[in-house]
Amino acid sequence: MSYFQAIVIGLLQGVTELFPVSSLGHSVIVPGLLGWHNIVDAQSKSESFYLAFLVGLHVATALALLWYFRDEWVRIIGGFFRSLGRMLKSGVRGSVQTKDERLAWLLVIATIPAGIMGLLLEHALRVLLATPVAASILLAVNGLILAFGERVRRRQQVHALAVAYGVNEEGARRLDTLEYRESGVIGFAQVFALMAGISRSGITMVAGLVRGLDHEDAARFSFLLATPIILAAGVYKLPDLLGSNGDHIRGQVVVGSVFAAIAAYLAVRFLMRFFETRNLNPFAGYCLVVGITTAIYFAFTW
Repeated sequence: MSYFQAIVIGLLQGVTELFPVSSLGHSVIVPGLLGWHNIVDAQSKSESFYLAFLVGLHVATALALLWYFRDEWVRIIGGFFRSLGRMLKSGVRGSVQTKDERLAWLLVIATIPAGIMGLLLEHALRVLLATPVAASILLAVNGLILAFGERVRRRQQVHALAVAYGVNEEGARRLDTLEYRESGVIGFAQVFALMAGISRSGITMVAGLVRGLDHEDAARFSFLLATPIILAAGVYKLPDLLGSNGDHIRGQVVVGSVFAAIAAYLAVRFLMRFFETRNLNPFAGYCLVVGITTAIYFAFTW
């Protein structure tokens, strides 16, 4: 892998991990369009230099998210341990007393499904679906999912759900009113992002919108939820980078990770402002157009 390729893929990872357009899908499609066959082929191998390279990018992206939400994470982590202390001392009842403590447990519960399913299915799905044609088709499916989420969000029952739980100043449901079972469902939605082309942030945002959240809170919960998953995935696969698969590319990993971290920080900063007033429709259109176009292209050329 050249340093130029490391920079391009680092920027791509940092942006598309947070934009609801699938980083894994773009990591297959873009190298395919650029003719980087060695990188595309390495995606579906059990052991490869490219998987070791992605470890560094994932850790860098997670660190950028941690930095952006650093104040919230301080409150969330503090709330978790305060609540856990009460739970160990007096039992479950009454152990959660503040919004930060509740958000901490919502995130814990939502992380469990993706963590378990990721360990069980990540390798099999990557080997099976990490091809340009499959990633393109699934990217178009991702566009349909985003469009579906916006359509459901406008329906009356979603607004009624928000009213039932109490609304914020925008007339949508407050994030801290999510039920624990709803958090588990949102977390389970992340499992579909193991398929190249389906966006982690996109599908979890849709799950939040369907439960009555506004776009800003749905995005916030999605990004907070993604942070431990991305970081854990990177740390779990760290031996790949430190082992023989990382030989001769560690310099590229450092360079790519720097660009991934910068891109991820700028992306989350942009998106949190974007979703204050905008919705998922532009990303749905992008995924449909790019997914269908590249699927046709790869079907005839790959």
